[in-house]
Amino acid sequence: MNVIWRTLIVMMTARRRLRRTGRLAPTGIGRIRLTTLPTDIDLLRHMNNGRYLSLFDLGRWDLLVRTGLWDVMRSHGWYAVVSSETVTFRKSLNLWQRFEVESRMIGHDDKAVYLEHRAVVDGEIYAKAIIRARMMKRSGGTLPHDELFAAVGRPEGVPEVGAWIHEWAAASALPPTRAEAPSVWN
Repeated sequence: MNVIWRTLIVMMTARRRLRRTGRLAPTGIGRIRLTTLPTDIDLLRHMNNGRYLSLFDLGRWDLLVRTGLWDVMRSHGWYAVVSSETVTFRKSLNLWQRFEVESRMIGHDDKAVYLEHRAVVDGEIYAKAIIRARMMKRSGGTLPHDELFAAVGRPEGVPEVGAWIHEWAAASALPPTRAEAPSVWN
């Protein structure tokens, strides 16, 4: 429940910021301030490694709302699903520590949108995640990027996704949902 309340607060705050400062560019950097709460920590008294990805979701909600993409997605019955993510840790976030989640779209290919999230304290990166998300239609199937960009405009200034990101996406991919994926340990 903790993350649900945080999500609602982030979305309301993002709406206010959208009205006050206008849309964030599709390639702009979204920033939200958070505090490490008791529900975020583990037995070692620092933020649980799994919680980072949940809190990075908050950065994505802020980005979706402030770029205007959330309203377009809702009106068309579209949604995004994370298909791959990887997180790298540098320093621990401790109880009651204030930090920022910085979020930015770093590129796209014919199947997915790629985002980067960072946990930042006083300008210093503590953790970073790369996210691969696919756009889907509630009516079924994957949303072609041509259709997405026709509705929201093609983002300007998005660099090509690095080769290592394509290699990571391929190496971490599971079989499609309609293919078999037996759990067999070598």
